[in-house]
Amino acid sequence: MPSLTETILNRASGKSVTPGDIIEIKVDLVAFHDLTGYHVLEVLEKVNTNFSTNNLIVAFDHMIPPPTQRAAEIQDFIRKFIKTNNALAFHDIGDGILHQLLLEKYALPGTVVMGADSHTVTVGALGVFAQGLGASDIAAIMATGSTWLIVPEPIKVNLIGNLKNGVMGKDVALHILGQYGAEHFNGYSLEFYIEKWQNFPMDYRATIANMGIEMGADTLMFIPDKITAEFIKTNRGIDIKIPEIKGTYNEEIEIELDKIEPLVAAPHSIDNIKTVDEVEGTDVDYVFIGSCTNGRLSDISIAAKILKNKKIKSRCIVIPASRDVFNEALKLGYIETLTKAGCIVTFGTCGPCIGGHFGIAGPDEVVITTSNRNFKGRMGHPTAKIYLANPATAAATALEGKIVNPRKYIGE
Repeated sequence: MPSLTETILNRASGKSVTPGDIIEIKVDLVAFHDLTGYHVLEVLEKVNTNFSTNNLIVAFDHMIPPPTQRAAEIQDFIRKFIKTNNALAFHDIGDGILHQLLLEKYALPGTVVMGADSHTVTVGALGVFAQGLGASDIAAIMATGSTWLIVPEPIKVNLIGNLKNGVMGKDVALHILGQYGAEHFNGYSLEFYIEKWQNFPMDYRATIANMGIEMGADTLMFIPDKITAEFIKTNRGIDIKIPEIKGTYNEEIEIELDKIEPLVAAPHSIDNIKTVDEVEGTDVDYVFIGSCTNGRLSDISIAAKILKNKKIKSRCIVIPASRDVFNEALKLGYIETLTKAGCIVTFGTCGPCIGGHFGIAGPDEVVITTSNRNFKGRMGHPTAKIYLANPATAAATALEGKIVNPRKYIGE
């Protein structure tokens, strides 16, 4: 039987595919944001061809509110394009990060989504074949409705058992990076099967899918289950049928969730993985909780739980990934808790993750962040040292001003 990868690409190409085939596929949704959209529109302008915006999702998220004149000019240019050409959806400043919006509002299991950003793969959490492409490729999709690719070899990843307290989806992604290294899965699609699906929420799946690109995977998808259906029903009021996927795989990986500890990726590589206990006590200047990787409600919730009625020692910026997440966190009291603890809270921007806005790391500063990359200069000054961690670890670190195991505050 076909894998999820083959099932989706069979439909999108109109033929039966096998790994290694070079195929042309129809794209269901295409997307870009302010930082990449400008270049997509440049390409369309240069080639002067007909194009469609009927399946286009646009969100301003990277440099918002615009911190420079150039950023404002780019956003103005894209707004004028949307006003003239329309789009399936346009999300201006404050609505949220593109990948979170695609997850909440648009992507559906079994579809193909292509976006002008490497973390488009986030929607793989829903069982979507998603990839990040360059501006020219996205422009070509808008002009033709299709793209080409080499069918990746699917690998099944079985998540067995339950996560321990203080361990989150981020730790699973870091565990895989520690085991296999960055770029190991180039040419492969990772298909995650969850043994105890009811204990592994959509937020965790989105975090892992988001970091599929860091693993080198062509795409990363979760085989849809009841959690998938419940998420789409809750967010969009749509009832979906869960496809039965019992594919044949040449390779399967088993991950025992109960053996994973809270982890960090230490400077300056995403696969430089250590347990939190190994780096505990490291002084930290600045903490960032948010991004398309870990700006969802469960991430904000655990941070608020740890920081409730306490005061932070490291400066801390918290950014829910969308307006909807912010509003729900506001209703539940999390935003008040975080601000009273001393955090700066805003919403709907990537800003700090790319060193672009709302918090840039200074010389020799140590940063712990829930985002997805810790490359030199990624969040600001090239001498800054960046640690990646889950939101519980990040919040506990902000509280003490040094890296600490979150179980100190939430129990074993």
